[in-house]
Amino acid sequence: MKKIIICGMVLVLAMAMLVGCAAPAAPAAQTQEKYNWRLAHEEGNGSVQDVYAKRFKEVLEAKSGGKINIDIYPVGQIGDATQQCELLQNGGLEFGIISPGNTGTIVPENQLFSLHFLFSEDMNKNKEIFKTSKALNEDLTAKYLEKDIKVLSYWTEGAMEWTTNKKATTPDEWKGLKMRTMPSPMIVASYQAYGANPTPLPYMEVYSGLQLNMIEGQENPLFAIEEMKFYEVQKYLTLGSSSLYVTTTAVNPKFFEGLPKDIQQMILDTVEELRDESFDIQEKLNSAALDKIKAKSSIAIDVLTPEQREVFREASKKAYGDYVKMVGASGETILNKLIEEVKAIESK
Repeated sequence: MKKIIICGMVLVLAMAMLVGCAAPAAPAAQTQEKYNWRLAHEEGNGSVQDVYAKRFKEVLEAKSGGKINIDIYPVGQIGDATQQCELLQNGGLEFGIISPGNTGTIVPENQLFSLHFLFSEDMNKNKEIFKTSKALNEDLTAKYLEKDIKVLSYWTEGAMEWTTNKKATTPDEWKGLKMRTMPSPMIVASYQAYGANPTPLPYMEVYSGLQLNMIEGQENPLFAIEEMKFYEVQKYLTLGSSSLYVTTTAVNPKFFEGLPKDIQQMILDTVEELRDESFDIQEKLNSAALDKIKAKSSIAIDVLTPEQREVFREASKKAYGDYVKMVGASGETILNKLIEEVKAIESK
């Protein structure tokens, strides 16, 4: 019996030693969380927004090492531009490329982007303005945030150019012209300053509206004019670069703040990486579009002289007063700060 007890004790001790010497058990494999997000933009395939969106997807997915997948939805797939913005606000979308022309009634202060001759004619200077402006990146961004839109960056799709069915090189020639605009009170005011008759119309209805003479002109960057074939139903293309088509890369703030810090940083790094690239995208597409328009049509092309631009600049000042009336003191403060920032960068 004694031998049996001793043998049992030895066996227990041996087993304990084996357990102690064995490698510690591997912890349960941690599941690598996957993220599937949606990004909507306001234009069709191949547009500036679409090219940007695809680069955003490519860069962010690569940075995440496979953690993140982004599905892109061009305009019309999950609603028009206004509906996309509403989805972003209520969390139905994680990301959106949201333009002030379509959100002017939501964030009235952003209508300063619709003012003519506000920014520089030098795109390199505009690049610096969008990157460093406190009026935009702090003050205006705070206004967006109040409406459940977190702006990650402001960027441009290029200068706005005009197509019309009659010559439009002086404000006098704009009198009564039925000009299609986005649903923005400030864009309407900007063209009323020239004596035009602004007519809001959804983007996808512009071609038929021009064709049927419901409207007589429209404004867009060159890539959009070529992509939508507006030159087919217009007689004149006026290169005046009166304003920039500004848009934003935006995210739902509650969604963003709920992400791990390292994922948030990946998103911010991606946006920063694409900041300069967005200018290259628009320059390439707009330059190529003008060449295509010249090759495929006989539309008359007028380039405004510095003197003609100055006449339009003077006429446009009325709209600046309209902006202040629309948005009040807070909007006026943002506008004045931005004007000073633009002047400082222009003077370098």
